[in-house]
Amino acid sequence: MDNLYSHHAQGQVRWHFLPGKGDPVVFIHGLGCASSYEYPRVVADPAFGGRSAVLIDLPGSGFSERPASFSYRTSDQAQVVVEVFDHLGLNAFWLYGHSMGGSIAIEVASLIPRRVNGLAVSEPNFAPGGGMFSRQVMTMDEADFVTCGYAAMLAQEETPWAGCLQSNAPWAVWRGAKSLVDGIEPTWMTLFVNFPRPKTLIFGELSLPDSDAESVQQQGIDLKVIPQAGHSMSWEQPALLAKAIASFIGDA
Repeated sequence: MDNLYSHHAQGQVRWHFLPGKGDPVVFIHGLGCASSYEYPRVVADPAFGGRSAVLIDLPGSGFSERPASFSYRTSDQAQVVVEVFDHLGLNAFWLYGHSMGGSIAIEVASLIPRRVNGLAVSEPNFAPGGGMFSRQVMTMDEADFVTCGYAAMLAQEETPWAGCLQSNAPWAVWRGAKSLVDGIEPTWMTLFVNFPRPKTLIFGELSLPDSDAESVQQQGIDLKVIPQAGHSMSWEQPALLAKAIASFIGDA
């Protein structure tokens, strides 16, 4: 596993750089997740086409460090991702982000648009207010969540997501959730719609109907639907997610 000391986050950021064909696909995970946990199965699937990939664990998640002083806002996470790209000398790559990672990917793409071949996001936060999980986290203040809320949430989780969640710092989860509830200006939706390079939105079939998906389609942007999957598509249907990402790259 590779690593870099992030001056922006004041801690070590770690990632897998998996060799393969063509410009790499960079994976950015969602809140309470880790790319090192979620995406090896996707990248290894034959449908992915043997492409090279970068699986980043954001600060506070997975194998990366958990600096207590970092904000964990999406905009600051995006700056850390750009730090990694600069360190690697990546000037051409495909960008994929899921949920909060989709919002971060949108911000990364808006910062360095000429380096991004194309942007694929799956069920990102497009507007302030957060999703069900982030709103649940925000029912507590940070101190209560860190001392007891995080442990209670982890104890109740019975899905594969528990393995991701337990690798996350509780303060990182709380601050990330607050960032999603607070939102940014211009909104993630505005940045996504205005991004000038190829882009697509991916949704799980079980998450539809959804107003965000409808809004994006009305803008003439491609929507890809993963059958028999909901929000957690990377472990519900990894082969179909691999196929959707590869199809987007092939068509771009």
